[in-house]
Amino acid sequence: MPVVLAILALVGGAIWWWIRNNPRDAISAAQDAVTVARNAPRKIAFRRQTKEHPVQGVDDPRLAVATIAQAFMGLDDLPTKEARQRLHTALRQHYQLSAEDGEEMDTLARFLIQQCQGETEAISRVGRRLHNIDGQNSWDDLTEMLKAASGDTLSERQREAIHDLRVALKIRP
Repeated sequence: MPVVLAILALVGGAIWWWIRNNPRDAISAAQDAVTVARNAPRKIAFRRQTKEHPVQGVDDPRLAVATIAQAFMGLDDLPTKEARQRLHTALRQHYQLSAEDGEEMDTLARFLIQQCQGETEAISRVGRRLHNIDGQNSWDDLTEMLKAASGDTLSERQREAIHDLRVALKIRP
């Protein structure tokens, strides 16, 4: 028992020392832990309740558009912080979201992309889901978000993704 208490005291002391020397990192780590803890029940509930892929649980076209836009942005390279912020701002302005709702949507979109195991598969799967829940009504919103995500030029993979989205949403060129 004294050994266990000594180990706990050492771990606690190490954490206290780290927080004391790196307050910014500690606050950032605490915020990340709170975000993960807040969203964990939703992530777990996706599969536990339905035993389906998490994309099948998406009922909000805004979340589907955000997921497709984030996946679209990541098709070529890792998106820069500025590009992510530009997309986040565009989503918040277009859908008139609060900062908290926008952050939650970003987190869930990244989770869905991870569950699809890649951007290309996420675009395809979420595009089909978007067609099931909203038909062609979200095409204008989606194109606006894709413009915010891609910047000035489109790569070949992004052009292919737009073609796949047109097929999934049954949009005529």
